[in-house]
Amino acid sequence: MTETAELSFVRRYVFSTDHKVIGKQFLFTAMGFFTLGGILALLMRTQLAWPWQEIPVIGKLLFGSGGNILPPETYPALVTMHGTIMIFFFIIPILSGALGNFLIPLMIGAKDMAFPRLNLFSYWVMVPAFIVMLASFFVATGPAAAGWTSYVPLSILKDAIPGSEMGQTLWVLSMMLVGTSSILGAINYITTIVMLRAPGMDMFRLPMTIWALFVTAILATFATPVLTAALILMFLDRTIGTLFFAAGEGQVILWQHLFWFYSHPAVYIMILPAMGVASDIISTFSRKPLFGYKPMVYSIMAIAALGFTVWGHHMFVSGMNPLLGLTFMTSTMLIALPSAIKTFNWLGTLWGGNLQLRAPMLNALAFVSTFVIGGLSGIFSAATPVDIFLHDTYWIVGHIHYVLFGGSLFGVFAGVQYWFPKMFGRMMSDGWGRIHFILTFVTFNLIFLPMFVLGGYGMPRRIADPYVYEMFTNLQGLNQFMTYALYVLALSQFILAGNFFYSLFRGKVAGKNPWKANTLEWTLDSPPPHENFEHIPTVYRGPYEYSSPLVSADWLAQDQYLDGTKPPEVMPAPAVSPAAGD
Repeated sequence: MTETAELSFVRRYVFSTDHKVIGKQFLFTAMGFFTLGGILALLMRTQLAWPWQEIPVIGKLLFGSGGNILPPETYPALVTMHGTIMIFFFIIPILSGALGNFLIPLMIGAKDMAFPRLNLFSYWVMVPAFIVMLASFFVATGPAAAGWTSYVPLSILKDAIPGSEMGQTLWVLSMMLVGTSSILGAINYITTIVMLRAPGMDMFRLPMTIWALFVTAILATFATPVLTAALILMFLDRTIGTLFFAAGEGQVILWQHLFWFYSHPAVYIMILPAMGVASDIISTFSRKPLFGYKPMVYSIMAIAALGFTVWGHHMFVSGMNPLLGLTFMTSTMLIALPSAIKTFNWLGTLWGGNLQLRAPMLNALAFVSTFVIGGLSGIFSAATPVDIFLHDTYWIVGHIHYVLFGGSLFGVFAGVQYWFPKMFGRMMSDGWGRIHFILTFVTFNLIFLPMFVLGGYGMPRRIADPYVYEMFTNLQGLNQFMTYALYVLALSQFILAGNFFYSLFRGKVAGKNPWKANTLEWTLDSPPPHENFEHIPTVYRGPYEYSSPLVSADWLAQDQYLDGTKPPEVMPAPAVSPAAGD
């Protein structure tokens, strides 16, 4: 079916097999969960700043007056749900689900995904996951409260956390559905990139965003089934009394191994797409070819491969054999090398470039700078003797937020604003985008940089009232300062939301290629038509031919040829796209 007019409203916008519509569904759903996760963060930080006290004016406006902000048993639930929602319901869906779905066929010159109906199913299997996770907030027993890692036996024993029995079971069910969605999407991405590239689009002519999504999909294919299987075993332990993980007769540490075998590669599932986005944006707004394209590709491959060898550094304090700990420490140090290669290649791209500091570029630069801080702070935790002292402190909270907020979220801000014109046909306001960037970047650092100081003092994480320990009472002022900064950060996101939704309807009409970029999606109308390309394009060069001597303009599109002849390396076009019959 090729004409959208033949489709009903429901088939076109709800149960659609069009990858662009599915990408937008992931986008809007993830934005809703970002809002929920942010509200939970506000509650947590307010509790830490003024535990069991009267709260100041801003807190009263947000949470009411007087008394305790939270009952004591609620704080662990907030920690659990904040981490779960931000990771599994926001960052992964918006980077891999939204941007991945929308961009992959457009950037490789395909009409749709290889398996459009499977793509539809990958979103709709997430919908019950969303519903079940949200329902856990409203059950009488309350949401899960065993931490976003749900370590056993805490998450297995039904009376370990009073009042969270049903909530924890709903958490497990929801996560099983999320894992299923991730596996289905990853299989589709790999098949599409391998089989449906346009003629001439060999693997080393792919944009870095596609390379990053491709390697991310491989990570998800191999790692996610491990977590899904572990969740099934946990569900059986909780419901019918099996003893896979139960203390005494089961393997308590086995859950940690299975969880982190997935969850450390999941860090790269969350950061690699942002690396690809940053690479494309930095090259576009530097008006220079990406420095060291092939080393960038090989470094992504190395990160993915080494990502499966470092999970044990999360378990240095679990009683691990020191010799085994040494191997995990060494592999963790090694994984810093490909990340450093990427960082220096980004700097090489910027060097001598004609920099255009538009809002997407500013957020991409913030991604690079904050990711570097996150990576350097991780080296401390990678050393076993140091990690023993830092592991359960706010140092780890600062580290993971510099990687996932400073890294992934600034990558999201950059990518959404960069491809907004292609998604919706209109431009977001660059002025308001810069204001949002400045407020977000400054307040982000004011919140999370002091966490390294708190961690150095030994302030424990996941504790609702750290001042019960007399040695931490002198840190209350710093916690209050961080909380005020979080209020400003939260308010600044209203600027982004207002800019986004206003621009949907009243933004300047974008045209095909407002950024003068080279990749194939910018050769299409904005937004692209159903099935994208009337004729599959032929690709003649890589995606970063900026300032080319072959043309007078400072950009040269991948499908533009100069003398009417086709280079000998051009591949034949596929006879039929698998998407065409859907």
